[in-house]
Amino acid sequence: MYRHLHLYVHKKSDDITKACSKHQKEMIKFYCHDHKELLCSVCVTLQHPVISCKVDYIPDISGLFINSDVYNNILRTIDKISDQYQKISEDTKKMTAKSEKSLTDALADIKKFRYEINQRLDELERQAEHSAKILQEEIDNNLKKVERNCEDAKTSLKVASDFIKHLNTSKQEDRLFMEMKLAEQMIEEYEDNVQQVTSYKVAEYTFQANDELSDLVVKKEIALGTISKNYLNKAKTSSPDQDEVRQIKFQTEINVKTLKDEQRCSISGMIDFTPDLLIITDYNNKAVKLVDIRGHSVVDQVQVDDSPLDITSITGTELAVTVPNEESIQFISTSSGKLKKKHIMKVNGNCYGISCYQDRLLVSYVKPAKLEILDTNGTFIRTVRTEKIFGFPLYVTVNNGLIWVSDWHLKAITKLNWQGKVVGSYGMNEPFGFTLSDKDTLYVCDKANETIEEVSGDCSKGGILLKDLKKPKAVCWCGETDMLYFSCKTGEAKYDNYLQVHKLS
Repeated sequence: MYRHLHLYVHKKSDDITKACSKHQKEMIKFYCHDHKELLCSVCVTLQHPVISCKVDYIPDISGLFINSDVYNNILRTIDKISDQYQKISEDTKKMTAKSEKSLTDALADIKKFRYEINQRLDELERQAEHSAKILQEEIDNNLKKVERNCEDAKTSLKVASDFIKHLNTSKQEDRLFMEMKLAEQMIEEYEDNVQQVTSYKVAEYTFQANDELSDLVVKKEIALGTISKNYLNKAKTSSPDQDEVRQIKFQTEINVKTLKDEQRCSISGMIDFTPDLLIITDYNNKAVKLVDIRGHSVVDQVQVDDSPLDITSITGTELAVTVPNEESIQFISTSSGKLKKKHIMKVNGNCYGISCYQDRLLVSYVKPAKLEILDTNGTFIRTVRTEKIFGFPLYVTVNNGLIWVSDWHLKAITKLNWQGKVVGSYGMNEPFGFTLSDKDTLYVCDKANETIEEVSGDCSKGGILLKDLKKPKAVCWCGETDMLYFSCKTGEAKYDNYLQVHKLS
């Protein structure tokens, strides 16, 4: 059975002492170049015969590997991999320390947030108590006034009664006649006064809790907040199969506060009118503004009846803007590059988000929570979904028969078809404004995480596009220029008065 092995056995070596993993009683003595395996005599005979495999006796070829290129390459590869593991270990330690610090900071933020809530609640309590004290003083003053009127009347009537009795007893006829006539006038006056005093209304007071505050604080399902998790980037080894990373470059920021504005800006909605013009809604200043991107300025502005929230384009020269407090939609003309108010359409609820598709307006409401389809004349067509699926639907957009909604309470982007069936969902911490790209991906503002995420159109996956922002609120993407515009809502003018401009590539 072993008669062909003499072809390989040219010399002996005492270094061959490693047992074969398959045949424990046999030592490894051969190497198969075709299968790159170390073999014993049994392996060669049964699985790697010379008629099909190139097999060498190890002592015959091993001398060629002393200080060889193969030897040096293996050592270099071992060192390289060892360095990679060392770097991974060091990076993991650094990231773990950063992770622990971030959690400590998050716990500190929880304490700070709780303190701010306590301070605000204390302030609200003081305001309520002050209002109650004013009412109490009013009650006390009214009571004292009524008591004083009653005592004065009783005293005057008693004096008159006693004096008339005295005149009657003393038979002073003339004076009695005059006093009785005066008494009749007095009686008439006091009877009228009795009606006035009787009509004095005394109120009973009760306390009615603020529903919105109660929903936020009292309801068990409402949390103080959430601790979000963003994975830190570990050191990566280069690979030709890795996807190309999308480049995002900051371009500029544009001041959108004008001389007409009395308040700090609050940019809640925006659309691209042309590649060089943007139209925005300024909630705080009750204005719709036309922004020249190249000129870095607001070139036109129109005031609306109340604070506008979201905006959509209906035609090339007509816009629709939601006005939640007025429960209405304001239509605006953009003819000749100027903004001009047109008609107002009343709706049934506090309308927030709005999007137009094929002469149909898709409108989201927060009170009550619902999604409706209207035509551009204001005719109600149907309700897509109600509060059974929505909690607080802020913004909405539609494309190719599919609908996406950012829901603040549900902490998610929800995808529906036009029949109202939910066909996808992507969880986020605090989703606000979002925009749809020509690739059917969404760029979504996560205000709490201070990021803008890129979410797939089917809502199956997503990732951070921009991070370390200042509470992004509204966002708009221009397909012709590949520019991304977004606003911030911090309560500070140095951020809220500006549009941020980034280039995607």
